Amino acid sequence: MAKLSTHVLDTHSGQPAQGMAVTLERFQNKQWILLTSTVTNMDGRTDTPLLESENITIGRYRLIFGVADYFRKRGVALPDPPFLEDVSLEFGLAIGTSNYHVPLLCSPWSYSTYRGS
Repeated sequence: MAKLSTHVLDTHSGQPAQGMAVTLERFQNKQWILLTSTVTNMDGRTDTPLLESENITIGRYRLIFGVADYFRKRGVALPDPPFLEDVSLEFGLAIGTSNYHVPLLCSPWSYSTYRGS
């Protein structure tokens, strides 16, 4: 069963990023369409996959992570404006029957990602 999932690691504290807002959008008809919004759990993951088999279609997607709000809530001193407000990751799903895992590793000043399975 194919699925799209994510998790977030807070590299500033070395912990899973509990409570970070995550939004998933799909590019369709020349505009971004909201598919779901959620918040990460105590393991830095979403409670359920962002998409599952019947809802995965080949196309362009975007994950938006509320990085600055997450760090503000944890009392991290950020400049105004912060270096990273939201992290937006645009990616493509080319095979509708594969698992896609799109993690975010972040601090207030940097981020990285990769395609997992």
